[in-house]
Amino acid sequence: MLRALSLALALCCASPVLAADPAAKPAAMAAVTRLSIGFIGTDDPPATPLSFLDPVIRDGALMGARLGIQDGNVTGRFLKQEFALKEGREGDVTALLDAGVRFIIADLPADALLRVADKAAAKGAMVINVRARDDGLRNAQCRANLLHTIPSRRMLADALGQYLVTRRWTNWFLVTGSGPGDRPYADAIRRTARRLGAKIVEEKDWTFDVGHARTDDGFTNERDVVSTFTRGADHDVLIVADEDGAFGDFLSYRTARPRPVAGTAELTPTAWSRVFEQWGGTQLQNRFQALAGRVMTERDYAAWTAVRAVTEAAGKARGADVAATLKDPGFTLAAFKGQALSFRPWDGQLRQPVLITSPRLLVSVSPQDGFLHQRTVLDSLGDDEGESLCRR
Repeated sequence: MLRALSLALALCCASPVLAADPAAKPAAMAAVTRLSIGFIGTDDPPATPLSFLDPVIRDGALMGARLGIQDGNVTGRFLKQEFALKEGREGDVTALLDAGVRFIIADLPADALLRVADKAAAKGAMVINVRARDDGLRNAQCRANLLHTIPSRRMLADALGQYLVTRRWTNWFLVTGSGPGDRPYADAIRRTARRLGAKIVEEKDWTFDVGHARTDDGFTNERDVVSTFTRGADHDVLIVADEDGAFGDFLSYRTARPRPVAGTAELTPTAWSRVFEQWGGTQLQNRFQALAGRVMTERDYAAWTAVRAVTEAAGKARGADVAATLKDPGFTLAAFKGQALSFRPWDGQLRQPVLITSPRLLVSVSPQDGFLHQRTVLDSLGDDEGESLCRR
């Protein structure tokens, strides 16, 4: 018993000495690694929504990037990492690069995006595109330092096409608007039709002004114009190319034949939607709503994903080259899509499932069952490696 008491006293006395051991101090006070991520947006004039149900968004994808920083700092605390968002416009890029920022989230149209990417390349910085859908950016206009978290038009068209073919709706009536993205979107639909064995049985350009939806006699005008316009070859589905939302919603329930409407209106392929709840999506929707006071858009999601990709890569790199980790073929990201996402090495596009949504519900998710690929079924959406003209 005396021996046990002596051992207890020895341990008791030894404890303060161990707690004060100076060799343990540096580990407990490890320095925090800080990483700044740039965000470059543009001052677009706010568009008037077609419906009072649609919010007027004045900050582009900025709130998605801010939420990404918040989420990155939650996990970063455990790894002694801290992230900050440096916000600016295209004219601020040089200052950000000179200040040491090496990752830029770009919420920009294609021409401005390429200017920023070229400036960043001269400083060894990486740019992540969260807005421009242009397929040329993933082909002949690609850059070695440019990644994309927003789906390309061809990815969206393939996602929609897979669903339509699965439903055996293979005869398509294509309506194309006059907006800057409408003809490229229509081109992507034509490519998908050839790829999947569908047939475009009728094509028309929309050139009408259906009047104002809030006028007393607007309904009669819309009904008559749309009914006359949609007469033509029989078809299974009417596909609309109207990226600005100028007229597409007017077509539903007014066509000459009782046919579904798809494309940029009604049945829509998208990276994200307010109706999405699966795989924990509601959690992200709620956190964004609390931060921004509005619903999360596709561009917000792309910006959130871009920031989270950088912060996740920083966590995995642990002092090594973050950019190399981000571009590594083995790098994956969890982003509420039910499976790990990764960047395609040949064009920098983020592989991801595409949602097929109606205005109020999730209808399906592409790739559809039965569409196979030797690497991953996600590569059945958009340009595969052998199809891409990108030379990074």
